[in-house]
Amino acid sequence: MGAWAVSVSWLPLGFAPKVWQGLGRCGPMSMSLRVIVPPHPLVAHWLTVLRDRDTPSPLFCTAMKELGRWLTYEAARDWLPQVSVQIETPLAPCAGQVMDPTAALLVVPVLRAGLGLWAGGQEVLPHARVAHMGLVRDEETALPSTYLDRLPKQIGERVGVMVFDPMLATGGSLASVLELLAERGVTGQRVRVITALAAAPGLQHLAEKFPELTIYTACIDPELDSRQFIVPGLGDAGDRLYGTHADDFLT
Repeated sequence: MGAWAVSVSWLPLGFAPKVWQGLGRCGPMSMSLRVIVPPHPLVAHWLTVLRDRDTPSPLFCTAMKELGRWLTYEAARDWLPQVSVQIETPLAPCAGQVMDPTAALLVVPVLRAGLGLWAGGQEVLPHARVAHMGLVRDEETALPSTYLDRLPKQIGERVGVMVFDPMLATGGSLASVLELLAERGVTGQRVRVITALAAAPGLQHLAEKFPELTIYTACIDPELDSRQFIVPGLGDAGDRLYGTHADDFLT
């Protein structure tokens, strides 16, 4: 197992995350998608604030940031490489652990609303490099198209990548980002995804294409509506985050 290998064997006492494991078309896969729903009261609280239709944009922004903070904390707990060091306290020598400076971290926020999640994640991982991805979904076909790609042309073998995708509905936008990362040699345990909310159909789609992926989310909703929106969901995260619910939002 490399520097970015996933290991959950040492989870603290009392920590029992809900884990959704994807199924392939022929039954359980030997390497199945892992979706972690942390059972933290603050995760549940801020998700409820996001869902509430009466939450104003400023509070929605705060809720998205806080959710990004807590999900990032959970995603990093067993994944970030460490090295042992010897330090001197004011009283005596002491052994400790710090982040491995030779293993870089790349964060990929998916615009627009991924920036809201990353605002919280950045407070947990201020040292990370950032490469923005801009994708927009066609409202009729639900297919994504890319309008901004700031991924580096090459990504080193010891670089871990954390993708901040605001919501996972069909999984199309996230799949596009993961395919671009795969072209650069970044797959499997080197990638973790943080999303505020996921839908079961989108997870099933990703499970078939990216069976080694690990996703952290606040909740898994059961279905999509005819417009491919998550139900019960939280609406359009970008519009609610930035107050742009209609084309004439300033009139």
